[in-house]
Amino acid sequence: MGNFRLGFIGAGFIARFQTKALQSVRGVELAGVYALKGAGELSSLSKRLGVGECKVYKSIKDLCENVDAVAIFAPNFARLEIMQKIADAVKAGAKIKGIICEKPLGRTVKEAMELVSIAKSTKLPTAYFENQLHMKAIRGQKSQLASVEEVMGPIALARSSEEHSGPHEGWFWDPTRQGGGVLCDMGCHSIACCWYVLTPQGKPVNYLKPISVSAEVGLLKWGLPRWRKELLKRTGVDYGKTPGEDFATGIVTFQNPKTGQIVKGQFTNSWMYDKQGLRLMMDGLGPGYAFEFNSQMSSLQVFIGDSAAEAVADAESALEKSTASRGLLIVEPNEPDLYGYVDEICDAVNSFQKGKDAFLNFEYGLEITKLCQAAYMSAEQKRVIDLTDKNTQKELENYVSLIAQGKGREVLQIIE
Repeated sequence: MGNFRLGFIGAGFIARFQTKALQSVRGVELAGVYALKGAGELSSLSKRLGVGECKVYKSIKDLCENVDAVAIFAPNFARLEIMQKIADAVKAGAKIKGIICEKPLGRTVKEAMELVSIAKSTKLPTAYFENQLHMKAIRGQKSQLASVEEVMGPIALARSSEEHSGPHEGWFWDPTRQGGGVLCDMGCHSIACCWYVLTPQGKPVNYLKPISVSAEVGLLKWGLPRWRKELLKRTGVDYGKTPGEDFATGIVTFQNPKTGQIVKGQFTNSWMYDKQGLRLMMDGLGPGYAFEFNSQMSSLQVFIGDSAAEAVADAESALEKSTASRGLLIVEPNEPDLYGYVDEICDAVNSFQKGKDAFLNFEYGLEITKLCQAAYMSAEQKRVIDLTDKNTQKELENYVSLIAQGKGREVLQIIE
């Protein structure tokens, strides 16, 4: 039996990271890529790493006809069009076994609902790629604390944060193309982690029912004149005109449908963390027990003095989003594995081969989109959003935040 052939749509940062993850996955190869830019470079990377020949295709239809599954790693604003082209290829005879979409599923609830609808029309299994729920540390605490939870009860408070100094690509900074700022970019990770950590052992990922969301957003660094100027020069995005939030925090309240117990998940995200690079922090508090995770607590550190700093070609070779190339640096030897990318690929491929959805499917991605948009609505309207209210649910279906509309100046502070 030959390798399972993956095809990537998109060749940017996340596609490169997933390509590196394939080095740790058996029986899977990167067979092809379609992208408006960077396809040749991704193909070269794939060959250099020995994870597949990665042929460059000229259309999504051609890619779908030559792979076993496709993964959408293209920018948020292109997802709907791409998904429709995949569906068209399937209807025309492409024999793919599943469809993957990187987080977030949609920039709005309406957009995510459309993606789910198109996917259902293909009758194919889906995988929503939320890597942090596949992290070995998060899965490990679940198994380690299973017997304790059985006696003492489930975790009642989960906290999750993700922070770094800001995205690579210019479109990520543009709220009208990305769908917002850091809440859309990374809040989806942290909200999903909280939900998963709080979920009782052995229950589905959507077992707990979200009943309310309260959130705040802010523009604390990148709205200042110096940083606006730097951002405009580097990305072409003007936060003086169309700003996105660089800070978000909030609480999602869940209820156990069987016991009625209320539990809470607290999320915090920022594009302001200028320390050693990307930092993930998560913890969970149960009655008489707890767990704690910090991605920067690496077993490997290196020190580079001023005289040697010029020899460092790439600060990010040590850690994603690293902002320094000298001093005491944290090194993560295998970031794709640490962050869960390896395990989410394995899960998707194994599931598709069995003809079923992955651990997280598109419907789950839709639910995360709803929670993120409820957080935007809460921050914008300065109130707690009651998710048990049918009118609120209907309002969310057509809601587009002021920030995503390019009207962020109405809700974010700009220092002139």
